Amino acid sequence: MTDTVLGIRNVTRSFGPVRALRGINFDLKRGEIHAVAGENGAGKSTLMNIIDGILQPDSGEILIDGKPVRISSPAEAQRLGIGFVHQEIALCPDVSVAENIFMAATNRSRAFLMDAAGLHAKARDVLAQLSDIDPGILVRDLSISNQQLVEIAKALTLDCRILILDEPTAALTEREAQLLFGIMRKLASQGIAIIYISHRMVEIFENCDRVTVFRDGQYIRTDKVSETTPDEIVNAMVGRKIESLYPPKLQAPAGAAILQVEGLTDRRFQGVTFELRSGEILGVAGLIGAGRSEIMRGICRLEGKASGQVRLYGRVLSLQCYTDAIVEGIVYLSEDRKGDGLFLDLPIAANVSALNLGQVARAFGLIDKGAETRLAEGLGKKLGLKASGVGQKVSALSGGNQQKVALAKLLAIKPRVIFLDEPTRGVDVGAKAEIHRILRDLASEGVGILVISSELPELIGISDRVIVIADGRITGELPAEKLSEQAIMQLASNKGWQKQSA
Repeated sequence: MTDTVLGIRNVTRSFGPVRALRGINFDLKRGEIHAVAGENGAGKSTLMNIIDGILQPDSGEILIDGKPVRISSPAEAQRLGIGFVHQEIALCPDVSVAENIFMAATNRSRAFLMDAAGLHAKARDVLAQLSDIDPGILVRDLSISNQQLVEIAKALTLDCRILILDEPTAALTEREAQLLFGIMRKLASQGIAIIYISHRMVEIFENCDRVTVFRDGQYIRTDKVSETTPDEIVNAMVGRKIESLYPPKLQAPAGAAILQVEGLTDRRFQGVTFELRSGEILGVAGLIGAGRSEIMRGICRLEGKASGQVRLYGRVLSLQCYTDAIVEGIVYLSEDRKGDGLFLDLPIAANVSALNLGQVARAFGLIDKGAETRLAEGLGKKLGLKASGVGQKVSALSGGNQQKVALAKLLAIKPRVIFLDEPTRGVDVGAKAEIHRILRDLASEGVGILVISSELPELIGISDRVIVIADGRITGELPAEKLSEQAIMQLASNKGWQKQSA
C-alpha cells in the first residue's frame, strides 16, 4: 500500500469568472501532520471543501491510497475516512452537546428511542480528552471556545483516516490548544494523516512535519518544517517580504489619560481600575474565562450593570446602554465579527454606516445612497480595503477584509476609544500586519486603542503596556520593556496576585 494516503492532481475550480484553484497538486502521507498555509483567498478552504465533498472540482483528480475516487458529498467523504473540523462552527445550537457530537450516528441508528444516558456517557468520555464540558448542556449556552472543542470532539468520534483541522485553535486557550496538539500527535502515531490549516507560524513549526503554501489559488511550495523558516513561509504566502508584523511602538511617553476606569464591579469582576493614555496601545491579557471581554463589554454597557466610575478626558460619564457609549465615542469590536460585528448579507456601505445613520440620512429618515457610498469608500481607502466596490456583500470578502469593514463601521462615528476583542482572529498574516499598522496609526492620531488578544506574541508585539486579568481582577501591569510570555502567564495564572495578597 502506498505511503501517500491522499493525492490531489491538477485540481481546478472556478466560481463564475473567478479561478479559485489553478491546477493544484498536493500529497498527504500516512501518519503525518501536514500544514497548509496561505493568505485568506489563497484557495485553502476551497480545496478542503473539495476533499470533503462539499464542492466538486471542475477538473483534476483525487486519489485515496493511489486510487481515483469521486467524493460526491460529505457523507461519502466520511465513508472514505475523511473528517473535517471547519473554522466556522457548524453545530445545532438548540440541542445538547452530546446530541451534536453523535448526531451522524444517531441519524444512522434504527432505534425507535434515543438512549440519552448512554449518549451522554459516551460524549463525556470523548470530551475528557479536551475539557470538562457538561454533555447535557445546550450548545447555544457555550462560549465560542467550548463550541470549538465540541466540534473537535465530534470529529474524534469518526473512524477517520484523514483529519482536516481548519484553524482549530483560533478560539482556544493555550492550555486547550496544547491538549489538542497532544491529541494530534497521538492520532498521527496511530497512522492517521492530518491536514492542519493555520495562520500561526509558531503552531506550524512546533507541531507539523511538512508545510505546503498556496497563493492566489496556486500551489507554491512544500517543505519539511525542519528545513525551512517562518520568514520563508510568510514571504511565500504573501509573495513579498514582510519586514515586520508589528509597527514601531510609541517612542515618547504616553500622553494624558483619555479613559479612566475606577472600581468597576459586577458579579463577574471586582474593583477594576486602569487608565488608557493618548498615543498608546493598551493590551489586555488573561486566560479565556478570566473576565477580559466581560470587563470591556461592561464599560461599554453591552451587558450587565457594573458599578464604579468611568471618566472620558476627566469627565464622569453616565452610561446606561451601548447607545450612550456610542454617543460618547466609545465603541467595541466583538471577537465574533460574523455573529455580532457585521451584517454579512448586506453591502459594505450599509455595514459601514450602521452605527451612525444620521450622517447618511435625508429627510423622512431615507438613506442618501451617495453619502453612504462616499463614507464607505473614504474609510475603505484609509484601511486598504480590497473589494470589487462598496456594493459588494460582506459575506463575499476574505476574513481580513471583513475585519476591515468591521473597523470602518466603528471609525464612521469618529470614535475616541475603541475596544478591540481578538482583532486578528482567523486573519491571515499579511492582513494581520495591515491591521496592526492601522491600529498604530489610529493611536498616533489620538484615538484610544485597547486590544484584547489570546495570542501572546501579538500582544507583546503591538502593545505599549499590558494589563493582565485573572478571576475578574487586574493582577498586574507590564510596561513594554518587561513584556514576555512568562511574565504575562505568571500574572494570568493568578500567581502574581497570590504573591501580592500573601
